[in-house]
Formats: sequence, C-alpha cells, structure tokens
Amino acid sequence: MCYTFTLDNFSTNRIDINNQRTASNRVAETAHGTQHDSNRNRGISLTRQNFSYKTKAKANQHFAAILSLSFSFSSKMSDLKSKFVEVYNILKQELLNDPAFEFTDVSRQWVERMLDYNVPGGKLNRGLSVVDSYKLLKEGEELTDDEIFLSSALGWCIEWLQAYFLVLDDIMDGSHTRRGQPCWFRRPKIGMIAVNDGIILRNHIPRILKKHFRGKPYYVDLLDLFNEVEFQTASGQMIDLITTIEGEKDLTKYSLPLHCQIVQYKTAYYSFYLPVACALLMAGKNLDDHIDVKNILIEMGIYFQVQDDYLDCFGTPEVIGKIGTDIEDFKCSWLVVKAMERCNEEQKKLLIENYGKADPACVAKVKELYNTIDLQGAFAEYESASYEKLIKSIEAHPNKAIQALLKSFLAKIYKRQK
Repeated sequence: MCYTFTLDNFSTNRIDINNQRTASNRVAETAHGTQHDSNRNRGISLTRQNFSYKTKAKANQHFAAILSLSFSFSSKMSDLKSKFVEVYNILKQELLNDPAFEFTDVSRQWVERMLDYNVPGGKLNRGLSVVDSYKLLKEGEELTDDEIFLSSALGWCIEWLQAYFLVLDDIMDGSHTRRGQPCWFRRPKIGMIAVNDGIILRNHIPRILKKHFRGKPYYVDLLDLFNEVEFQTASGQMIDLITTIEGEKDLTKYSLPLHCQIVQYKTAYYSFYLPVACALLMAGKNLDDHIDVKNILIEMGIYFQVQDDYLDCFGTPEVIGKIGTDIEDFKCSWLVVKAMERCNEEQKKLLIENYGKADPACVAKVKELYNTIDLQGAFAEYESASYEKLIKSIEAHPNKAIQALLKSFLAKIYKRQK
C-alpha cells in the first residue's frame, strides 16, 4: 500500500512563495488551479485543494504555472528517512523562493549550496524522532498525509536549528571537520561568511513554522518552545565557552555539577526534549502536564553527552565523523572531571600541565593518563548505571505510549559508537 502526496495535501494554510522562473519553464495557466486575485504580481498561491502559480510579473508579462510535485510514501516506517528527506526538498524549495526576499541566481545558489552542505548531512536522529514520537503517541493509529508532512516539517526545523548551532560552534571551537568533511567555514571562499549563513539558518525556522503551522492552535506554543530552547542552548554554550577562556585555564574549577549544567543546557534541551515536545504539541498535549517526561529526557541528554565526551577521545574519527579536540580545547569534559577525581597528586600535576594544549605530545600524554586510570572502565560503569536508572524512571510512567516513546529514544543511543 502506498500513499501518494502532492503539495496541496501538505499546506494547511494558503501560502505564498516567490517564484522566479526562466522563460523556457513558464507555462500557461491550466484548468487545474483556481483563479486568484489578478493584482497580486508575484508568488505561488497554494491551498489544500489546489495550487497554481503566478510568476513575478514584468511590465508586459502575466504568467502562471502549475507545479506538480508529488511523491509516494510507503505505508511502512522502515523507509522513514527517505520520506523525511523528500520533505526537506520541499521546504528547501519554499525557502529558496521566499517572497520576503528578491533572490538573484547567485544568492539562491549560495543558500541552496549552504543548506545542502549543512542541514541534511547528519544522522537526522533529532528530526526523525519527531515523526517517530508522534506516531508512538498515536498508539498505532495510521498517520494522515498532513500528520506525516507536518511532523516531518517540525523535525526539519530541529535539523535547521542543529545546523545553525554547528556552523557557529565550529567557528568558535576552530574545528576542522564535521560529519566527515571540512567545516563549512573552512570551505574555499566561505570563511566568516559562515557567521551570516548561520543567522540565515536560524531565521529559516520561523519561516517554516509560519508557513505550515500558523493556523494551528499550538502555533504560539511552538514559537515559544523553539525560542526558549534556543535561549537555553545558547546559554549552555556561553557557560562552556567562558570556562575555557585563554589565560584563565584552571582545571580545579571543573566539577560534575558544572559539567551537568553545561550539558543540560547546551545539548539535552534541543537534542532530546525538543523533538518530543514538538510531538506532544502536535498531539494536543499541554507541555506543563509532562514535566516528568521532560526530566527523563534531560537525564537522557546528559547521558548522551557523556557518551559524546567519551567518543571524542576514544572514538575513531572515521566512525564518529570528526576529529576530537576536547583535550586541546580545554573542554569541561566528563573525562577530565572524572580524571581529576581519580588521579593522585602526581597524575593531577601531569594532567594540569598538558590539558588544553594543541601540542600532539601533550594530547598523547593526557590520553595515556586516561588509559592508566582506566577511564574506559569508569565510563562503562557510568553507562550501565545510567541505563538502569533511566529504564526504572521510564517504566514508572503511567502512560504506556509515553513509555514506548521514551524507550525508543533510549534504544537509539544506548552503547552507540558514533
């Protein structure tokens, strides 16, 4: 069984997209679309039942075109990722033809290249989790065309947010690779233009939300949610950065409470809470009634970041998609905090002398110390204890659908290698 969708299935409100087309692509208006107000001279008018185009008018030109973008969705969730990527292509085309800005061929090509390089290249776990979570909340009920598209669109908003954070984070950290390729700002002719690209990525999110969710009763809640999570994440990034100020390096101020605060705000809210919160809002839930779910997801996010800290040192760059730099960057990593707890005075001195230095010899000494004090064993104990605690909290929740949702999240990250 297959679902066939066209763009009119996906739009819950009438939306307009600027459409600049070459003469060879312009076609006469067909009977498929309805007539629209002739005094509007640009944009695509799109409704649930039909859609027709009116291209940007010139003095003696009045054209309209029909876009028939359709795709088939299998009824099985096994190809969820391919469905999800198809929604990305639709959102991208809408943004590349946004009527709020008069694109040139050069600017449109720049934005398209920037989007394709930074947005869809990761594992897409955060975005896919919105669709997966919403389906679990529906408890086996078949999703409608609109539900599939809208949950995917929200998922892509999170992927856009992730791309925005990573583009700027790589600049701040001076990173070299991301997802197995050079960081965006290190690409030829990009440089600090990447800062503005990050701002564009962030501003795409409310454009998507306005276009597809403006008529929904939870629209304002979505805006508040994304704004709050962005603020929390940026604040977590601030704490992370100000603990690594050059000339003020002091490992003694690093502690597990500080690490947890950084991780909670920098990672857990947007990576774990946000996808589920989006699904809950789509399902008509009040987020204030699900604080217990939020707390579990934050704990899960902390566990996830500890894994990330571990993989930054002990993971294989070819597998994790980046070269770890936490040691060189003097990061408040779980590993260095645990090392300070486990080291004797002589080992602490060695760690303090070598941590936060880019010299490969210093990095090697820190890694050798990590092996000496068996931080891999400490991580294995932490992972096991965290898993047991999370499972206990999840199974104590009275709602079976939410239990299934939270267990699905945990299953995706438990003992991950990248």
